[in-house]
Amino acid sequence: MSGASDAAGRLDWISRPAGPLRGTLTVPGDKSVSHRALMLAALAEGDSRISGFLEGEDTRATAAVFAQLGVSIETPAPGERLVHGVGLHGLRRADRPLDCGNAGTGMRLLAGLLAGQAFDSTLVGDESLSRRPMRRVTEPLARMGARIDTREGLPPLQIHGGQRLRGIRYELPVASAQVKSALLLAGLYAEGDTEILEPHPTRDYTERMLVAFGWPVEFAPGRARLGGGHALRATDVQVPADFSSAAFFLVAASLVPGSDLLLRAVGLNPRRTGLLQALRLMGADIEVLDERHSGGEPVADLRVRHAPLHGIELPEALVPDMIDEFPALFVAAAAAHGTTVIRGAAELRVKESDRIASMAAGLRALGIQVEETPDGAAIAGGTLDSGTVEGHGDHRVAMSFAVAGLLARGGVRIQDCSNVATSFPGFMELANGCGFALARA
Repeated sequence: MSGASDAAGRLDWISRPAGPLRGTLTVPGDKSVSHRALMLAALAEGDSRISGFLEGEDTRATAAVFAQLGVSIETPAPGERLVHGVGLHGLRRADRPLDCGNAGTGMRLLAGLLAGQAFDSTLVGDESLSRRPMRRVTEPLARMGARIDTREGLPPLQIHGGQRLRGIRYELPVASAQVKSALLLAGLYAEGDTEILEPHPTRDYTERMLVAFGWPVEFAPGRARLGGGHALRATDVQVPADFSSAAFFLVAASLVPGSDLLLRAVGLNPRRTGLLQALRLMGADIEVLDERHSGGEPVADLRVRHAPLHGIELPEALVPDMIDEFPALFVAAAAAHGTTVIRGAAELRVKESDRIASMAAGLRALGIQVEETPDGAAIAGGTLDSGTVEGHGDHRVAMSFAVAGLLARGGVRIQDCSNVATSFPGFMELANGCGFALARA
């Protein structure tokens, strides 16, 4: 990971105004698909090859967890994993706590998967993950018969093995792909059917991946159902490029005059691409080319060219499909003509940082008027000034302000960027290769 750190090990960047962004890029593999491919390959019967695997800290943490649980995972080349599956009941008890690092996806999905094992497990995480709420997962799992102890709803999670799980019909109070996925993974070990109903449809990566590995699943937007008693069969998975990583370049090329970028083989899961629709509503020029499928997931090339953006009132229906892309949208809104109003995004308050507060504070430091609300913000587009912003150890906040620096008079210093490696290793090199002016502070 490029950059420089101070004596405390903190990594800071400076992003400066740059000319047109040009070229063809392939961003890293989808983090959500990488996590799930690894988990299901580990529980499958036979050997699975995963190509396009994200070489990020979060996904490597998940791989390390399964190695502790007795799964042999080879790395023939960067971005590839050969997973020797042990079958649904072949995991072994670890001799120490299982460290999920910064991976909220990893911890929540593992909670469901490990609730059905015959042995006890403890899931721990880094300082940031240890502040993230887990009751939304542990409470419905308890209804299935799981026993999980927490620290007042926070990690570590102490999971008691040997419990008899029962399938349930559960209506999620808040739409969450992670919670849905945790319950479906527990459902693999449960008696009877597990059915999840959502107030708004969320990403269906887990459902698609389970079907690819041979497990029968009924699913439609807002609903998923499966029964226990089947087996997972090894399969090869091609992980698409991560839309969340592509998002920074979609926004950057939309905002910087003269830009013309082509992003290759980007995953376009319909529950993931709310930002694409939002940017188009704002006037963005984004073409979807060569649509195809890879590993059960829709994939396409995206061509984005500069276009003047205008503020919008974001349709709340798009919010669940772009929850990870809001920091990038905040920057697009800050540079657009007029005001952008966001509602229904309270989930942003409990991500790696409080992303509403983090982005609002940073944009204000750059001279943009932002009015926060409990579930969103009103952002008045304007001219970005130079300044110093805080990354809050949140990879998406840091990369979003790297985009803002392309437009700010004099550039932007971004403090605490070290967690970018969790989702986008090599971001600085790829960004500078297409025209960013991003450097170590």
